[in-house]
Amino acid sequence: VVFDEIHHGGDAKTWGDAIREAFDDATRRLALTGTPFRSDDSAIPFVTYEEDAAGFKYSTADHTYGYADALADGVVRPVVFLAYSGEARWRDSAGEEHAARLGEPLTAEQTARAWKTALNPAGEWMPAVIQAADRRLQQKRQHVPDAGGMIIASDQSSARAYADLLTKITGEVPTVVLSDDKDASLRITQFSESTSRWLVAVRMVSEGVDVPRLSVGVYATSASTPLFFAQAIGRFVRSRRPGETASIFLPSVPNLLLLASEMEAQRNHVLGKPHRETLDDPLDAELAEQKRDEPGDDEQRKIEYLGADAELDQVIFDGSSFGTATPAGSDEELDFLGIPGLLDAAAMRDLLRQRQEAQLTKRTANGEVPRPSTHGQLRDLRKELNTLVSLAHHRTGKSHGQIHNELRRICGGPPVAAATSDQLKARIVAVRQLSQQG
Repeated sequence: VVFDEIHHGGDAKTWGDAIREAFDDATRRLALTGTPFRSDDSAIPFVTYEEDAAGFKYSTADHTYGYADALADGVVRPVVFLAYSGEARWRDSAGEEHAARLGEPLTAEQTARAWKTALNPAGEWMPAVIQAADRRLQQKRQHVPDAGGMIIASDQSSARAYADLLTKITGEVPTVVLSDDKDASLRITQFSESTSRWLVAVRMVSEGVDVPRLSVGVYATSASTPLFFAQAIGRFVRSRRPGETASIFLPSVPNLLLLASEMEAQRNHVLGKPHRETLDDPLDAELAEQKRDEPGDDEQRKIEYLGADAELDQVIFDGSSFGTATPAGSDEELDFLGIPGLLDAAAMRDLLRQRQEAQLTKRTANGEVPRPSTHGQLRDLRKELNTLVSLAHHRTGKSHGQIHNELRRICGGPPVAAATSDQLKARIVAVRQLSQQG
């Protein structure tokens, strides 16, 4: 018996029990999945779990072929993440205005509000990001003429609005695929076989959807579970020829930055410790706000989303962070959007480093004064750390990724893209100490 996407076997207790009852006596079972983990405590049928010292049970596979293996074999493309921040503004039911910057440490509610404000089709953030993504796609199409892009939307009304924005920006009507569209599969197939530029879909593009020419994505949804993120990004990584890369535009939200930085991490299903903690998870707050904001719901809780400016916060590749914060539409943003459409991983890493060093040199020469904000502090700390890592790279010959991983081993904490100011400061001290020892 062959099971494809076996992790769905835990979707409901009765479903899992039925699978076990039907196939428990099979002589041989082959269970396959591209996303071998879940966001809950439902055990996956016919999967072995081993208990650790803390009492949590981790799934174990007889054979694993992960993203890192596929990347090394040229089966999948490397992914470049372009994370956009910006100040978001909204007004609550009492008429009080609030502002928060994506990428700064925020409460769960502030993150949800700022995130939803940024994704609002009527604001400034989404048009700026769509414009940037289309420029990136045009650059790719100079080398890969049929390269396509996709916007993943949270709901149908947003998807239609994003499609209108694309039409105005590109002059070409995109393909729109909605979850209740009976012709959804046909539309996806037609898009896959065409050379048109953009597809807009509502969170339904997951396993089984294969559009190999997709190479640019806009992550315009509030979904933030590791499972959904992995499935969504999986739509863009199918390799067709050497040197192809995927470019994903996403909000500078901590949990998304962490997932982007750990693309190559091997994940296992854990019983007793869900992958997505429900406490203070911005997604939970966001989904609750979506329900409260629907027509007919409690109007007293209605939030007015005023707008958000867009700023390229950082570029994430191979677990490292590159670049310094720069406004959308600036020449420095174009430096990253104009990277050639065909580059192998090593060339991409070198070019990103060169772009970053050019930015740092230019800003140092101009005597730029850092902004007195948490976001500005994080930006400057990342800039200082990246400069020191670059110097260590030239001195030791180790790659930037190796040095960053060594600093994480010494200091702990997440990748640079999602690290706090204290964690960045600790790594700056550590890399200085390593330089002195060397």
